[in-house]
Amino acid sequence: MSSARSRKSDKDNKAEVNEQSINFPVAMWDMEHCDPKKCSGRKLARHGLIRILRLGARFPGLCLTPMGDKCVSPTDCDIVQEYGCAVVDCSWARLDDTPFNRMKTSHPRILPFLVAANPINYGKPYQLSCVEAIAATLIITGFPNEAELYLGKFSWGHSFLELNSELLEKYALCTTSEEIITAQETYLKKAWQEKLDRLTLPDFPENNTESEEEEEEKDTDTVLKVTEDLGDIKV
Repeated sequence: MSSARSRKSDKDNKAEVNEQSINFPVAMWDMEHCDPKKCSGRKLARHGLIRILRLGARFPGLCLTPMGDKCVSPTDCDIVQEYGCAVVDCSWARLDDTPFNRMKTSHPRILPFLVAANPINYGKPYQLSCVEAIAATLIITGFPNEAELYLGKFSWGHSFLELNSELLEKYALCTTSEEIITAQETYLKKAWQEKLDRLTLPDFPENNTESEEEEEEKDTDTVLKVTEDLGDIKV
């Protein structure tokens, strides 16, 4: 059943997906760290696409949290189908202030490497908004049409799919968390090698030398951070 569900992509099925046809719960714990006018989770709540959980409430489905020790993978399809998914809406700058121990779930998860497209953190790895995190989870677990419905509520939603199309396709074709991590590592190594190859090309304009060096240093820091994070992930 799950494999058939995960491959559902024809236009007729896509047309049937709307607010009323989402047949699993989507929820969030709102830490109220964000500007309510810019919070994607609050906007989803206004559209009836997400339910706000009280602190201390238990959510039986998959929960996206920075404290998870396992990646979302297509094997989580049945969990989402049966019990739904939830996200912790908190500021990336205030993780230490967030009481993750009071958000009770049997299925804590993290997302693999993806790049944000939201206006606040555009282009930054990992720092996804609520709707981006939910959409990524839905795509990876086999609900791409539902993911598009959620992203469609935002003018920049399509940009998330465009920025991450290659990665999301690779992740969705995996079968386990182990394969997700392997796909992530392969992608990052390839991207880093391509960056090094570009930097070795001749005839860089002289006035761009400093900016290129700064960019290389920044990219190096990012890759090192991602590599360090990979070492902490249990699959």
